[in-house]
Amino acid sequence: MPKSSSTQIKYLTVSAMLCAVSVIVLALGALIETVDISVAVIASLFCVYAVIEIGGIYPWMIWLVTSVVAFLLLPMKTPVLFYALLTGFYPILKAKMEKLPRVPSWILKLVVFHICLGVIYLIMKLFLPTALEGAETLPMLLLLYVMSLVCFILYDVCLTRLITFYFVKLRNRLRIKP
Repeated sequence: MPKSSSTQIKYLTVSAMLCAVSVIVLALGALIETVDISVAVIASLFCVYAVIEIGGIYPWMIWLVTSVVAFLLLPMKTPVLFYALLTGFYPILKAKMEKLPRVPSWILKLVVFHICLGVIYLIMKLFLPTALEGAETLPMLLLLYVMSLVCFILYDVCLTRLITFYFVKLRNRLRIKP
């Protein structure tokens, strides 16, 4: 059943607001350099909301527009890099991957993580070499990899718990009414 034009306008308006708030959150990470990964995770929560309440192509557009606008506007690119290449689109993929049985779902999640981590490392090595200063030895790279893997697993588990909390406690208050 096609959605009415007023519903589509509401979805588009909410999507634009979510993009704006996501860029503001990423800007905080650009100003406070030590929280760049944290703000990328916080900005991804707006994509979670879009997946739950709007669906369709809107979450993908929120991720894309936020990534492009933040990349163009923000002076420090590492929060944008983490958002654009992992945390921004991961909640959208997570919704699809969790329809699979548990083991294939986790295997797919870990494959996505490793691909994204490799791309992030490659881009940082080529274009942001100062971001990797002091972490170029094998033990440091191994430590960063293990910490990243643990953080990713925690991120996934916490995201699942936050989504459950949203459905149980908050959805009636925050849902978009047609």
